[in-house]
Order: sequence, then structure tokens, then C-alpha cells
Amino acid sequence: MKSPRRILGAMLVGALVLTPLAASAQTLQLNGAGATFPYPIYSLWFDTYRSVKSGVQINYQAIGSGGGIRQITAQTVDFGGSDAALSDEQLAAAPGELLHIPTVIGSVAVVYNLQGVDTGLKLSPEVLADIYLGKVTRWNDESIAQLNPSVKLPDLAIAVARRSDGSGTTNIFTNYLSEISAEWKEKVGAGTSVAWPVGLGGQGNAGVAGLVRQIPGAIGYVEIAYALQNKMSYAALQNQSGRFVLPSLEATSLAANKPMPEDLRAIIVNTPDPNGYPIAGFTWLLVYKEQEDAKKGQALVDFLWWAVHDGQKLARQLEYAPLPANVVKMVEEKIASITYDGQPLLKR
Repeated sequence: MKSPRRILGAMLVGALVLTPLAASAQTLQLNGAGATFPYPIYSLWFDTYRSVKSGVQINYQAIGSGGGIRQITAQTVDFGGSDAALSDEQLAAAPGELLHIPTVIGSVAVVYNLQGVDTGLKLSPEVLADIYLGKVTRWNDESIAQLNPSVKLPDLAIAVARRSDGSGTTNIFTNYLSEISAEWKEKVGAGTSVAWPVGLGGQGNAGVAGLVRQIPGAIGYVEIAYALQNKMSYAALQNQSGRFVLPSLEATSLAANKPMPEDLRAIIVNTPDPNGYPIAGFTWLLVYKEQEDAKKGQALVDFLWWAVHDGQKLARQLEYAPLPANVVKMVEEKIASITYDGQPLLKR
């Protein structure tokens, strides 16, 4: 098997689309599209799965959660990828019953480009919201300096970077800002696309990471794997308990330490866990409960079962937290409910 780090390093250079490989006439292809947040782990899974199921090839276009929702709703792909759960209205508008299958848990890192300031700059929820509201505009602002008395902060303008596309990462980030800032909730709110008060837009996680790397004084939000692979500095965020926490795997898992709804559309930002990281979220694969193609449906069910069991063992390599046992059990039940012509496809 290829080195996961080597695979990821090649992926994060900027390519956002997994180009379909040449396939023989006998190869069954599954096509998906959507979130860039899980793109690193999905790429590793799809690459690995070729050796598990040689007759199946899975292609994935990382076009953002908004695109994934549109394409699965239009039935132009076999599965969608999204970090944002569909609303009741979106589910009602779909041509069939859509299931949310959580795959891994990720954390959103707040990255910055400040020469001489390494990972660990402390930011409180209030300061982060004020930066994205355009109220804190320079790095040596007193509100940041008070949190970081030992750090020499430059008299430098803060360049805010955010997503330009419909994005599940944005949905997680803005859900968090709405949880911790009444002003943000009232003026901007949460969603895959919002009316940003300030900032420059980048396409995908890779686009935002690229902006922050290129602009001195920039701040942005990206899935943690993008921060690590691009060797970016990221902040320690103050959680509900007042602790400053970095986005580690352990802290991310603790964010999911809460009861789950039956449909698995859970939001896990602003965790009350004292050691939990506050900007975390599930990412989901969106699949139709009733499949239109028996062979594709069978291949999809087989892959989902592999992903929620064997695939979880690969998650930590790419800084994703595996699903907790209670969620795995719920996902197993969802997969078992997928049918073709009314008959379950899972054979165990």
C-alpha cells in the first residue's frame, strides 16, 4: 500500500478532483462528489479499496458540500459528500429518501500566517468572532495581546480568509460562531454559504490554505489535515470550560461525546466536554435508501460497510477521529436499511 502521507502530500498541492482512472469494461464504477473536508481520507480509502475489491473503482470530485448536495439531489452521482447535514426542506425535495452516513470526525483548525508566531496562539470565542465580524483588524489588538502576554504580536493588518464555495467546513465554522456569538448569529448566521462581513474567498480547503500561506497576517479556517500537511500554524481555542485546546484527535473525539439523533444529523460544535476541541463535526456520505441499480447498490453497501469498520483504522493517519462505538452501531443499522427493489442489500 502506498504511504498515506505521500498520497496526501500529493493531493493537497491543489488538485481538487480525483480524475477517473482508465477502467476496463468489467470494472464497476461508483461516482461521488462533494465535501473537500474529508477529501484526504476519502482519497486514501478509495485508493486502498481498489486492492480490497478489485472490480470496483470509486471516483470522487471534491467540489464542496454544496455541490455534493446538489449532485446527489439531482441523482447525477451515486453518493454525495457533505459536512453539512441536509435540512428538512432539502430532504423533502430529494427524489427519494436520503440517508446520512457519518464516516469520520474532523476538526476545523484556525490557521494563521504570522512570522515568528508558531502553533498555539490563544484565541477566545469572542476574539475569533470579532475578527470575522471585522471588528478586530490588527494582530496587536489589545484583545489578542491580553490572551497572549508572552507573544510579540506585530502591528499588522489581519487578512481574513474564508471559503468562496458552498462548504461544509464553512457550515461547521459558522455554526460554531453562531453558538458563541449572538451578534454573529443575528447578523450572519450559519450555513454552507453566508454573507461574510469581511474577507477574501478561496475555493475549497486547499484554496483557503493557499490564501493564508501566501498573505502575511492572514487568518483562515481549514480541516486540520490541510493545516498539518501545509505546515501551517494554528490556534489554541478556548472552549466552554475556559481551557485553550489544540485540535488533537483526542480532543476532536471528545466533541462527539453526546447523545446522537436517530437520523445521525448531529452538530457537535462548542462541546461542553472540558477537554474537547470546540470546532468539530461529522462528515457524511449521502446515499439513497432505495437504490436504482442493483450492482451499484451492492457495491456501495459493501464499500460503506468496509469504510465504517476497516476504513476507520486508517483515519488517525490523516488526523481524523474514528467514529465512536455507539455511532458505528447506528451506522451499521443505516447500511442494513439500504435496499434494491425493497430488498436489503447487506449480506452478513
